[in-house]
Amino acid sequence: MDDVAGEYQVSAEGRFVISKQRVWTLVSLLVVVPLGFYSKLYVGPAANWVNNSLSGVLYVIFWCLLIFLLVPNAKPGIIALTVLAVTCVLEFAQLWHPPALEWARSSFIGQALLGNYFTWSDFPYYVFGCGVGWLWMRWLPGRGKPDG
Repeated sequence: MDDVAGEYQVSAEGRFVISKQRVWTLVSLLVVVPLGFYSKLYVGPAANWVNNSLSGVLYVIFWCLLIFLLVPNAKPGIIALTVLAVTCVLEFAQLWHPPALEWARSSFIGQALLGNYFTWSDFPYYVFGCGVGWLWMRWLPGRGKPDG
């Protein structure tokens, strides 16, 4: 049985089979998600940088991998650039403080996903995370020949 990137298959024995690409994307998410939460909760040397900058890199990588898991045939470059654009829009949205957004930002998860204050210095970390996410998606096992 061939392993087609992103396709669910049923083996000759009638068992459900998931592609190698999806398995490795899921494994990648199982590494990135705890690291991302840890980076937001880290207390120690360079805690401010880890909490507010390194976490931005992991945030972008997380979204790249999640979209890649859900849309496995999408090009990694398109996913990475889309995630970067949306992340930048969300960063600018932190300048806006309507009650509904403030309520959403009041929880840890809301704050981790939406942020709570705008800073220009986040953008280079988003770009770096986009590049790492793009490379990560391109080189996942089962992906086949790397492409854009």
